[in-house]
Amino acid sequence: MEKIVVAVTGASGAVYGVRLVEELLRVGKQVVLLLSSAAREVLRHETGLDWCVPLVERQQRIAAYFGFEKALRHEDENDLMAEVASGSAAADAMLVVPCSMGCVGRLAAGLSSNLIERCADVVLKEGRPLLLVPRETPLNQLHLENLLRLSRAGARIVPAMPAFYHRPADIEQMVDFVVGKLLEQLGIAHQLYRPWRAD
Repeated sequence: MEKIVVAVTGASGAVYGVRLVEELLRVGKQVVLLLSSAAREVLRHETGLDWCVPLVERQQRIAAYFGFEKALRHEDENDLMAEVASGSAAADAMLVVPCSMGCVGRLAAGLSSNLIERCADVVLKEGRPLLLVPRETPLNQLHLENLLRLSRAGARIVPAMPAFYHRPADIEQMVDFVVGKLLEQLGIAHQLYRPWRAD
């Protein structure tokens, strides 16, 4: 079973990360979920999910929300002793959804001050897929330079840019479009949106 790290940072759009975890679990992947403290605040504000609690209670709430207790693990962002922090136990892929510009800057500088940054460093050095979903607008020159630096290092940049050709009826369908694009980057089939057809 593939092990995939999903990290959620403090940019708006935390629902993308939640929806991605749901889909990865549905198709049988093992997921390690990492949440920055800012991400937990954004989640509470944007979705009503209150995971701003101590680790053990947070793990219980996350398990209750997603189910799939055997396939989902939540690690604290400050636990640099977690298994996925080591290259010898690296994940098969990592996605940062959404990825704040602060996180982008730290990753581009090669910092590993928390588990999110360390895992990203590990998957890059091990040659595994690292997908970043930047969620900021407008982008300044530093943002663009940092994203380019990460792209050159091997990361894939997949901005949260939903399409409209499939005529989404609600926000959920717009979210599913972006999540579908991420699954495609991992080679995972899905039915989250209808592919483009000229007719």
